[in-house]
Amino acid sequence: MTTIKIITDSSCDLPQMMVDELGISIVPLSVHFGEECMSPQMELCEFYARMKVESTLPKTSSPSPLHFFHKFEKVEVNQDILVISLSSALSSTYHHAVMGKELLLESGYTGQIEVIDSRTASLGLGVLVYKAAKMAEAHVPFAKIVEETRNSIKTSGTYFFLDTLENVIKGGRLDRVRGAVASVLNIKLLMKASDEGSVEVIEKIRGTQQALKRMIAKVGETVHDFDKDVIAVAHSNCEERAREVLGQLLEKYPFRHVLFSNMGTVIGTYAGEGGVLIAY
Repeated sequence: MTTIKIITDSSCDLPQMMVDELGISIVPLSVHFGEECMSPQMELCEFYARMKVESTLPKTSSPSPLHFFHKFEKVEVNQDILVISLSSALSSTYHHAVMGKELLLESGYTGQIEVIDSRTASLGLGVLVYKAAKMAEAHVPFAKIVEETRNSIKTSGTYFFLDTLENVIKGGRLDRVRGAVASVLNIKLLMKASDEGSVEVIEKIRGTQQALKRMIAKVGETVHDFDKDVIAVAHSNCEERAREVLGQLLEKYPFRHVLFSNMGTVIGTYAGEGGVLIAY
C-alpha cells in the first residue's frame, strides 16, 4: 500500500480495472432523468438510447462536501491525501472537495491533504489522476507529486469532437436555429478545455473525418516528448470510431503510454452519442 491516497470524481472516465489496480478512490457525481437517479451500473448503451428520446437533458449533480469528508475518513491513518477534481469552471465538485478538506482538518486530521482543480474533464482529468497514482505507486514524495500535477495541468490538453449538436442545443449552449443549419451543412464542432477550465469551440469543420483529422493534428502541434507523455482517447458509445482515431494517432505519434475508455454518463450527458475526446 502506498503512503499517498489519490482521490478523484467519477467524471475522470478511467477504466475500472485501472482504478482498482492503482488504488484510486472515486467520489461519484449523480445523473438524474427528472426525479430518477441513474444507477452507476446503468449500461451506457441504455443511457444513450434513453437520452435520445428524452425532451430534456439529464441533470448532473456534484458530490456534497460530506460525500468527500466521508471518503477522506476512510483513508488509512498513515496516508496523505491528494484530490484531483473536475474543472471548477464546469462543476462545483472542486469547491465541495475543498469544503470536505476543511471538515477533515477540523475533525483533527494531521496528515497532508491537497485539493487540485484539474481545469479539464473526462480522460483529461483521468490522465492527471493516472500520472499522480503512478508516482504514488513509485513512492514519489507527496510534495513532488503535487508539484508535478500542477505542472502537468499547464502543459496538458483536452480536445473534444461532437458528432451531434442535439445535446448542446438541449443544454442551451447553441441556438436551435443555428444548430439546425449547422446540422444540415454537416458542420462539426471541435472544442477544447481552455486554460481556465471551460470548454470552448476552437473550430467549426465540415464533415466528421475532416474534424477528426484536425483534432489529431492538434496533438502534434503541442506534444513533443512522446516517450514520456500519456495519450488518452475516450468516446461516447462509438468504440470503433475511437479505435480508428487512436490507431491514426499512434501511427503519427509514438506515444509509449495509452489510455482508452468509454465516456461515463456525466460527460456523455454533454457530449452526446458519437463524440470522441483526445487528452494528453
